Amino acid sequence: VDGPGSERTDGTDTGIITLREKQWAELFDQLDLNKDGRIDANELRTGLSASGIARSEIVRVSDTNHDGQLDIKEFTQYLRAHEKELRLMFRSLDRNNDGHIDVAEIQLSLNSLGVNVSTEQASRILQSIDRDGTMTIDWNEWRDHFLFNPLHNMEDIAHYWKHSLVLDIGEQLTVPDEFSEKERRSGVVWRQLVAGAMAGAVSRTGTAPLDRLKVFLQVHGSSGVSLLGGLRGMVQEGGLRSLWRGNGINVLKIAPESAIKFMAYEQIKWLIRGSKEGGSLRVQERFIAGSLAGATAQTIIYPMEVLKTRLTLRKTGQYAGMADCAKQILRKEGVRAFYKGYVPNTLGIIPYAGIDLAVYETLKNAWLQRYCMGSADPGILVLLGCGTVSSTCGQLASYPLALIRTRMQAQASADGTPQLTMVGQFKHIVSHEGVPGLYRGIAPNFLKVIPAVSISYVVYEHMKKALGVGS
Repeated sequence: VDGPGSERTDGTDTGIITLREKQWAELFDQLDLNKDGRIDANELRTGLSASGIARSEIVRVSDTNHDGQLDIKEFTQYLRAHEKELRLMFRSLDRNNDGHIDVAEIQLSLNSLGVNVSTEQASRILQSIDRDGTMTIDWNEWRDHFLFNPLHNMEDIAHYWKHSLVLDIGEQLTVPDEFSEKERRSGVVWRQLVAGAMAGAVSRTGTAPLDRLKVFLQVHGSSGVSLLGGLRGMVQEGGLRSLWRGNGINVLKIAPESAIKFMAYEQIKWLIRGSKEGGSLRVQERFIAGSLAGATAQTIIYPMEVLKTRLTLRKTGQYAGMADCAKQILRKEGVRAFYKGYVPNTLGIIPYAGIDLAVYETLKNAWLQRYCMGSADPGILVLLGCGTVSSTCGQLASYPLALIRTRMQAQASADGTPQLTMVGQFKHIVSHEGVPGLYRGIAPNFLKVIPAVSISYVVYEHMKKALGVGS
């Protein structure tokens, strides 16, 4: 592309421009699948899917005559303008003007934007763009990588590199996302939290019958109740609406839990890092900060967990509502009843968060290293897949503690039964039901993961758009 040609006023070579326009025309022809001289959003999505890119918003942004399609002129105008923006971004990153971007330059540029990344993270970003294995990024690699990503400045690039999905599947959440000072001041944090809370509310409501079945089997599973038998029994006892018992408070506790966890995570992170600025937390430090933040949030909202379990297991007419349930527990069992099962619940956060985070980071990094021709962001499906697998592994490790917690929360509602401690519950389950008894109710728990993640993701993306938070 470096052939001779007369110099233009903007400093580019007309020979290069002519060759690029020819390449753009060839690209247009490849993307124009039905050969009608137009590219619509579906053709763009299909044509770019092999690269893991689905940027159909390019059509919306570049469609100057608003006919829902791009002709060769509109397509060329978009690419010409976007390449100019990419050239400016490349030059701002290339601090020593040697025509290449290295790890130190990526780290320095992101840090100057308030996004603290470690050398390892900056190296991973570079590897995802570096096609020839030189551990530097030249202009061609940079341009080709971001050609169909409608990012217009370095802040957009930094946001694209940093953020992953924040999804709630109705279990303990792992380490919260990290935000720059600029994002905190601009209110992006709270819009993200609102989007996440809404996604969690819709997702939990959609999968509430499976969640209620899980709690039902955890408490009553020793009587040999099957999945279908449990569902049938709940419907016969209270009708279809009974499948959503306990969902109201389950939804209500999302917002305070997310907010408390985020604020606690920020404070704990600051304490771990001290006054040192620059460099984000290592994986093990994020695990410690995330686990402590989770424990803090759970401590504050734990009475709502107990209420949720009691309301989920209630029989028709047992309680008039949340307030009545709380009054009855307080009157009959005292304040301490609101913290039954707290110890196994808190202990369960550690293996869950640790394994979830470790598996998620390992899978994501393995994908990036193996398919580094793609993107620093491995893509929605990969992140969802990593999140689903890591969450499943975390649940497998912590599930016995979750089951013991639920039984301890519920045991006062079964009159005449002895009040067992955590160790007592463990011994009782193993002696009466064997080791498989520690995993009662895990089937509906796993059944709800994929629909919960899918619903949560769709709602989260729509809420982010509605609240003006970029992906």
